[in-house]
Amino acid sequence: MMDFGFVDSLKRARMDGRNPVIGEIKVFSPLHGDLLKDRRVEDILKAYERAGVAAISYITAEQFKGDFKTLKRIVKITELPVLRKDFIRTREEVERSAEANVSALLLIARHLKDRTAEMVDLCKEHSIEPVVEIHHAEDLTYIENSRVVLINNRDIDRMEKDGGDVETTAKIAGRVKAFKISGSGISTIRDLLFVLKYADAALIGTAFMMAEDTENFVRAFVEAGI
Repeated sequence: MMDFGFVDSLKRARMDGRNPVIGEIKVFSPLHGDLLKDRRVEDILKAYERAGVAAISYITAEQFKGDFKTLKRIVKITELPVLRKDFIRTREEVERSAEANVSALLLIARHLKDRTAEMVDLCKEHSIEPVVEIHHAEDLTYIENSRVVLINNRDIDRMEKDGGDVETTAKIAGRVKAFKISGSGISTIRDLLFVLKYADAALIGTAFMMAEDTENFVRAFVEAGI
């Protein structure tokens, strides 16, 4: 199996005695508003690195006030693998992501439907780890050739109008043979330890961004239960 560094870094975290956590740099939430609060993206990134996260996620979507220039900057200044999250629908966006040297790219099965497999293959051709997002059981139809699956505990089409339910991971994980990441709605260490019973890694954004002491808060998640 080809490895573009993303999954390898998450697996290595477990081997090193850390919880495999992807720290998301999320500057805006439709539910909570501004999450950056006059801080520098670089400072949040460095806090995540010091806390021991295994990978970084950044949302470039306009709805979350992300931008591509910031993504490129993040990739340049971190040695951790970077996942780009957006509403990817075209070959051009995959190629653009490759030019930015991201390690992984989110593909939303609900939106791509029958094109999911084609986009997965396109990512692999460009040495990017495709991370296919699912939420409902019906999304499982589209993950046949996916080796990394993100179980979104929140309904993406509701744009965070619900808080997310970590039970979603428990309900769907058993039907996914790929490497599994649980994301959204993970706001406490208890949530994290729960999803890691069913998933291989966890992605956390809002809770980390809202923490007063970012580094120590994130470190508590990375080291919890170890």
